[in-house]
Amino acid sequence: MHINHPPDQGPTSAPYPQLAMGPNRAKLLVVDDQPINIQVMHQLFGADCQVFMATNGARALSVCKDKRPDLVLLDVVMPDMDGFEVCRRLKADEATRDIPVIFVTAHNDAAQETQGLEMGAVDFISKPINPAVVRARVKTHLTLKFQSDLMRRLVFLDGLTGVYNRRYFDQQLVTEMARSARSGAPLALIMLDVDFFKRYNDRYGHQAGDDCLRTIALTLKDCLRRPADVVARYGGEEFSCILAETGFDAALAIACELEQRVRERNMAHDASDAASVVTISLGVASAGGLACRDASELIAQADAQMYRAKTEGRGRACGIDLNP
Repeated sequence: MHINHPPDQGPTSAPYPQLAMGPNRAKLLVVDDQPINIQVMHQLFGADCQVFMATNGARALSVCKDKRPDLVLLDVVMPDMDGFEVCRRLKADEATRDIPVIFVTAHNDAAQETQGLEMGAVDFISKPINPAVVRARVKTHLTLKFQSDLMRRLVFLDGLTGVYNRRYFDQQLVTEMARSARSGAPLALIMLDVDFFKRYNDRYGHQAGDDCLRTIALTLKDCLRRPADVVARYGGEEFSCILAETGFDAALAIACELEQRVRERNMAHDASDAASVVTISLGVASAGGLACRDASELIAQADAQMYRAKTEGRGRACGIDLNP
């Protein structure tokens, strides 16, 4: 790949301005059938981003589904599947349609550029590339992507507790189950409910009840810190946790820890038959691979285990491993 350097700036000049990526590095996918071109992009962005690589369209689609990059730099001219077809398939898939695509091409054709933008690309970069221009454009589109992600997250947040809402939970569970079915990795779901919460509201008032739910949500978030873990308010005093790549034993241990951590908050509950403090009952269902097909079934199994925990005395976790 030929590189155009700006006037009076050679390849040994000062580094380009740092990309403002925040504490977590952005994920960038570079798609080009020429490895040397990928190497050039890696040199430009490797210090600031997680750079994934693909030398053909099929591999690019696979990486997008598995890694969810924040931005794709996509060559137009490739054998078997060109960049336009890759872009079309990305935009047709709900799981990848929001990933911004920048076409990188040696062709300076207005018709091609128009076609790409109409397909959903956010920008066109011509070869030979100018490193400063490429970095500036990537920075701009990553900033826009992060702002867009933030707006989407706000739509999916529960107004009372600040964790994800039921809408996001439903969407994310289907996504994680599909990923688990493809990869064979385990997936666990925890459903939990505050014990005797109606009595708590009657005894302490609804304001205290809201404070209680906020405290429990914060406790769950503090315990589940992996980026892929999802904590959501399922409804009323019920919460749910999606644990990607987590087997049954680990998920049950996490559920027991959640129960203990909520108990250690020492929120007085004089009206409870389970303890003198607020407690939760949890149900765990674990699946993975071919067992990971039906979201409603996984929810029903976790729910059943939660009610089993309640019948066995509350303030505990029960679980079931659905893997064959």
